[in-house]
Amino acid sequence: MNTRGLLAPALRWATAATLAVGGYVHARLYLDGYRFIHVIGPLFLLQAAASFALAALLSIGTPPLALRAAVAGTALGALGGFAASRTVGVFGFTERGLRPEPQAVLTLLAETCTLLFLAAWQATLTRRSRTA
Repeated sequence: MNTRGLLAPALRWATAATLAVGGYVHARLYLDGYRFIHVIGPLFLLQAAASFALAALLSIGTPPLALRAAVAGTALGALGGFAASRTVGVFGFTERGLRPEPQAVLTLLAETCTLLFLAAWQATLTRRSRTA
């Protein structure tokens, strides 16, 4: 297998790994006290579960476009929730800055990397299908 043939699987695994990291951060925050925050706690648990499930599905093989779209939606949802919780609030819940530390920075990096890896992976899949 040449280098070009290794790129898509590497990007798939990188996407799954960063998605799982984001899920882990949300799960830890849930266990560390967010579970007691009305509505937000269950949303953190849902985010973690969705991230873990999608990461597992990604690691099985090349998923259909709908699954890759679900991965993008999950990462974008986490980033959107993060931004909203620091601006307008989410269900009456607000936070300031990059708190809690270091989880806020970790989830920003994980979700952003998920989207970047996913975009690069999609580009390689699109390029491969055009040349085939």
